[in-house]
Amino acid sequence: MHSEAVASRSADPRDSRESRNGTPQLDAVSLAIIEQLQQDGRRPYAAIGKAVGLSEAAVRQRVQKLLDQGVMQIVAVTDPLTVGFRRQAMVGINVEGDLDPVADALTAMPEVEYVVMTAGSFDLLVEVVCEDDDHLLDVINKRIRALPAVRSTESFVYLKLKKQTYMWGTR
Repeated sequence: MHSEAVASRSADPRDSRESRNGTPQLDAVSLAIIEQLQQDGRRPYAAIGKAVGLSEAAVRQRVQKLLDQGVMQIVAVTDPLTVGFRRQAMVGINVEGDLDPVADALTAMPEVEYVVMTAGSFDLLVEVVCEDDDHLLDVINKRIRALPAVRSTESFVYLKLKKQTYMWGTR
Protein backbone atom coordinates (compact mmCIF):
# COMPACT_ATOMS: atom_id res chain seq x y z
CA MET A 1 0.00 0.00 0.00
CA HIS A 2 1.29 3.47 -0.78
CA SER A 3 1.89 5.77 2.15
CA GLU A 4 -0.22 8.55 0.56
CA ALA A 5 -3.26 6.28 0.41
CA VAL A 6 -2.83 5.12 3.97
CA ALA A 7 -1.97 8.56 5.31
CA SER A 8 -5.29 9.85 4.01
CA ARG A 9 -7.07 7.26 6.14
CA SER A 10 -7.98 7.97 9.70
CA ALA A 11 -5.05 7.58 12.10
CA ASP A 12 -7.16 7.96 15.24
CA PRO A 13 -6.68 4.89 17.48
CA ARG A 14 -10.31 5.23 18.54
CA ASP A 15 -11.25 4.09 15.02
CA SER A 16 -10.48 0.51 16.08
CA ARG A 17 -13.64 -0.23 18.07
CA GLU A 18 -15.63 -3.30 18.95
CA SER A 19 -18.89 -4.04 17.17
CA ARG A 20 -22.07 -4.97 19.01
CA ASN A 21 -21.11 -8.66 18.96
CA GLY A 22 -17.68 -7.98 20.52
CA THR A 23 -15.69 -8.42 17.30
CA PRO A 24 -13.06 -5.71 16.87
CA GLN A 25 -13.88 -3.28 14.08
CA LEU A 26 -10.61 -2.28 12.43
CA ASP A 27 -9.92 1.02 10.80
CA ALA A 28 -7.95 1.39 7.57
CA VAL A 29 -4.66 2.08 9.36
CA SER A 30 -4.90 -1.06 11.48
CA LEU A 31 -5.70 -3.06 8.34
CA ALA A 32 -2.65 -1.55 6.62
CA ILE A 33 -0.45 -2.49 9.60
CA ILE A 34 -1.72 -6.07 9.40
CA GLU A 35 -0.94 -6.16 5.67
CA GLN A 36 2.60 -4.94 6.37
CA LEU A 37 3.12 -7.67 8.96
CA GLN A 38 1.67 -10.35 6.68
CA GLN A 39 4.31 -9.44 4.12
CA ASP A 40 7.06 -9.66 6.75
CA GLY A 41 6.30 -10.44 10.40
CA ARG A 42 9.73 -9.08 11.39
CA ARG A 43 9.30 -5.70 9.66
CA PRO A 44 10.44 -2.93 12.02
CA TYR A 45 7.75 -0.71 13.50
CA ALA A 46 9.55 2.34 12.10
CA ALA A 47 9.26 0.97 8.55
CA ILE A 48 5.60 0.11 9.10
CA GLY A 49 5.01 3.59 10.49
CA LYS A 50 6.54 5.16 7.41
CA ALA A 51 4.32 3.03 5.14
CA VAL A 52 1.09 3.78 7.03
CA GLY A 53 1.74 7.36 8.13
CA LEU A 54 2.17 6.81 11.88
CA SER A 55 5.03 7.13 14.34
CA GLU A 56 6.92 4.05 15.47
CA ALA A 57 5.34 4.38 18.95
CA ALA A 58 1.82 4.57 17.49
CA VAL A 59 2.46 1.44 15.41
CA ARG A 60 3.80 -0.37 18.47
CA GLN A 61 0.63 0.51 20.40
CA ARG A 62 -1.62 -0.56 17.53
CA VAL A 63 0.20 -3.88 17.10
CA GLN A 64 -0.03 -4.59 20.83
CA LYS A 65 -3.76 -3.82 20.79
CA LEU A 66 -4.28 -6.14 17.78
CA LEU A 67 -2.40 -8.91 19.61
CA ASP A 68 -4.31 -8.32 22.87
CA GLN A 69 -7.67 -8.40 21.04
CA GLY A 70 -6.77 -11.69 19.36
CA VAL A 71 -7.07 -10.12 15.91
CA MET A 72 -3.69 -11.54 14.90
CA GLN A 73 -0.68 -13.51 16.07
CA ILE A 74 2.92 -13.13 15.03
CA VAL A 75 4.40 -16.62 14.70
CA ALA A 76 6.98 -18.62 12.76
CA VAL A 77 5.28 -20.84 10.18
CA THR A 78 7.19 -24.03 9.39
CA ASP A 79 7.02 -26.65 6.68
CA PRO A 80 5.91 -29.74 8.65
CA LEU A 81 8.06 -32.06 6.50
CA THR A 82 11.26 -30.23 7.37
CA VAL A 83 10.62 -30.46 11.12
CA GLY A 84 9.82 -34.19 11.25
CA PHE A 85 6.10 -34.40 10.53
CA ARG A 86 5.78 -36.54 7.41
CA ARG A 87 2.03 -37.14 7.47
CA GLN A 88 -0.77 -34.58 7.27
CA ALA A 89 -4.46 -35.28 6.87
CA MET A 90 -7.81 -33.57 6.89
CA VAL A 91 -10.34 -35.51 8.95
CA GLY A 92 -14.07 -35.02 8.46
CA ILE A 93 -16.03 -35.86 11.60
CA ASN A 94 -19.74 -36.42 12.18
CA VAL A 95 -20.96 -35.89 15.72
CA GLU A 96 -24.02 -37.00 17.63
CA GLY A 97 -25.48 -34.05 19.56
CA ASP A 98 -23.60 -30.94 20.66
CA LEU A 99 -20.48 -30.10 18.64
CA ASP A 100 -18.79 -27.93 21.27
CA PRO A 101 -17.48 -30.67 23.62
CA VAL A 102 -16.01 -32.60 20.70
CA ALA A 103 -14.50 -29.45 19.16
CA ASP A 104 -13.00 -28.53 22.55
CA ALA A 105 -11.48 -32.03 22.96
CA LEU A 106 -10.00 -31.89 19.46
CA THR A 107 -8.61 -28.42 20.09
CA ALA A 108 -6.69 -29.80 23.08
CA MET A 109 -4.89 -32.42 20.96
CA PRO A 110 -1.38 -31.25 20.03
CA GLU A 111 -1.52 -32.96 16.61
CA VAL A 112 -4.63 -31.01 15.60
CA GLU A 113 -3.72 -27.78 13.79
CA TYR A 114 -7.21 -26.39 13.39
CA VAL A 115 -10.81 -27.27 14.04
CA VAL A 116 -13.65 -25.94 11.91
CA MET A 117 -17.38 -26.36 12.52
CA THR A 118 -19.03 -26.75 9.14
CA ALA A 119 -22.35 -27.02 7.37
CA GLY A 120 -22.38 -29.86 4.88
CA SER A 121 -21.29 -33.49 4.82
CA PHE A 122 -19.29 -33.18 8.04
CA ASP A 123 -19.97 -31.46 11.32
CA LEU A 124 -16.29 -30.78 11.94
CA LEU A 125 -13.15 -30.64 9.82
CA VAL A 126 -9.79 -30.96 11.53
CA GLU A 127 -6.28 -30.82 10.13
CA VAL A 128 -3.91 -33.29 11.76
CA VAL A 129 -0.11 -33.20 11.54
CA CYS A 130 1.69 -36.41 12.56
CA GLU A 131 5.16 -37.94 12.46
CA ASP A 132 4.14 -40.92 10.30
CA ASP A 133 1.25 -43.19 9.33
CA ASP A 134 1.35 -45.10 12.64
CA HIS A 135 1.06 -41.84 14.55
CA LEU A 136 -1.85 -40.73 12.32
CA LEU A 137 -3.62 -44.07 12.87
CA ASP A 138 -3.21 -43.72 16.62
CA VAL A 139 -4.62 -40.18 16.63
CA ILE A 140 -7.63 -41.08 14.50
CA ASN A 141 -8.42 -44.53 15.87
CA LYS A 142 -7.57 -44.24 19.54
CA ARG A 143 -8.18 -40.57 20.24
CA ILE A 144 -10.59 -38.96 17.78
CA ARG A 145 -12.89 -41.96 17.31
CA ALA A 146 -12.76 -42.63 21.06
CA LEU A 147 -14.50 -39.34 21.83
CA PRO A 148 -17.98 -40.23 23.10
CA ALA A 149 -20.09 -38.23 20.62
CA VAL A 150 -18.05 -39.01 17.48
CA ARG A 151 -20.33 -40.95 15.13
CA SER A 152 -17.99 -41.33 12.13
CA THR A 153 -14.79 -40.03 10.55
CA GLU A 154 -13.40 -39.82 7.05
CA SER A 155 -9.70 -39.16 6.49
CA PHE A 156 -8.12 -37.34 3.58
CA VAL A 157 -4.37 -38.00 3.66
CA TYR A 158 -2.27 -35.28 2.04
CA LEU A 159 -0.06 -36.65 -0.74
CA LYS A 160 1.54 -33.33 -1.61
CA LEU A 161 1.04 -29.83 -0.29
CA LYS A 162 0.96 -27.46 -3.27
CA LYS A 163 0.07 -24.23 -1.51
CA GLN A 164 0.01 -23.05 2.08
CA THR A 165 -0.30 -19.35 2.66
CA TYR A 166 -1.41 -16.97 5.33
CA MET A 167 -1.42 -13.98 2.99
CA TRP A 168 -5.16 -13.61 2.40
CA GLY A 169 -4.87 -9.97 3.31
CA THR A 170 -7.38 -7.83 5.13
CA ARG A 171 -10.04 -7.49 2.42
